[in-house]
Amino acid sequence: MKPVCVLGNGQLGRMLRQAGEPLGITVHPVGLDAEPAALPIAQSVITAEIERWPETALTRELARHPAFVNRDIFPRLADRLTQKQLLDQLDLATAPWQLLSSPEQWPQVFNTLGELAIVKRRTGGYDGRGQWRLRAAEAHTLPAECYGECIVEQGINFSGEVSLVGARGKDGSTVFYPLTHNLHQEGILRTSVAFPQADAALQQQAEAMLSAILHELQYVGVMAMECFITPAGLLINELAPRVHNSGHWTQNGASISQFELHLRAILDLPLPQPVVLAPSVMVNLIGTENNLAWLTQPLVHLHWYDKEVRPGRKVGHLNITDTHPQRLTAALQALVPLLPAEYASGIAWAIEKL
Repeated sequence: MKPVCVLGNGQLGRMLRQAGEPLGITVHPVGLDAEPAALPIAQSVITAEIERWPETALTRELARHPAFVNRDIFPRLADRLTQKQLLDQLDLATAPWQLLSSPEQWPQVFNTLGELAIVKRRTGGYDGRGQWRLRAAEAHTLPAECYGECIVEQGINFSGEVSLVGARGKDGSTVFYPLTHNLHQEGILRTSVAFPQADAALQQQAEAMLSAILHELQYVGVMAMECFITPAGLLINELAPRVHNSGHWTQNGASISQFELHLRAILDLPLPQPVVLAPSVMVNLIGTENNLAWLTQPLVHLHWYDKEVRPGRKVGHLNITDTHPQRLTAALQALVPLLPAEYASGIAWAIEKL
């Protein structure tokens, strides 16, 4: 079987490598500054754990590689302007938006989009970075360098956030996991909850939306779609052309994890529908030191990224899965005293969802 080189050697590349080992797939997560000659690039299939990257000797080499899957799709989705244009082209519901080119636009922006404007950098912003929530009296606080480099969206009054993780094979077949409910705090995903059976109407709408995107792009592999729940249905917030944080629960809560599913798709291996038998909860570990006391809980699966712990940095996650909601709730409650105080609200949210 061909080896796989992953552009990027963070936690997503690491988990792709771990998923490949049982299948006999050699996966090489590769740093952007790696020397091309030191890697088995010529005979590999190439994928990426990041949407955009600087020009280096490696990325110049990969730009010409015929087996770099989705190579030309990454820049299109990494730029929020061209991503939004794609959604509009496909007539898929998203928050009303426009390119923010100059300060003189603000009166028109608030007149058109309403009293709350969400400004997002076209590229590079993630986990709440590069985003601003502004009302008319605050518009002057936006840094001058943002004009021309940001889009502005209407602030949406939503009742919840969900994501759909799915995959498309080279033959055009698609498979999807159940919708995942997500809680963000300060722009960072804190907790996810997934059930074997999602709300049927929302699941059907989400699958139709993501299918349209996958087929339009002729995309191969796993993609995630984040959405707001509104009275009118789902609004697409953002797309991620890769394995995604909100799909980490699949490592312990599904018959095939999102990481294995991505490898299967890009290597043209069978792509059966993953089976989900029990509710799952994923708790992101953000700027938190490793605590082996978590392992005293029999339902807890620890995934530690072996990264330097810094405030706001994702350093691991905990997966908890069980067929009995009462046992799942008890396991979550037992985690509360073993985590910093700021985790309590996210765990309470998850318990309420169950």
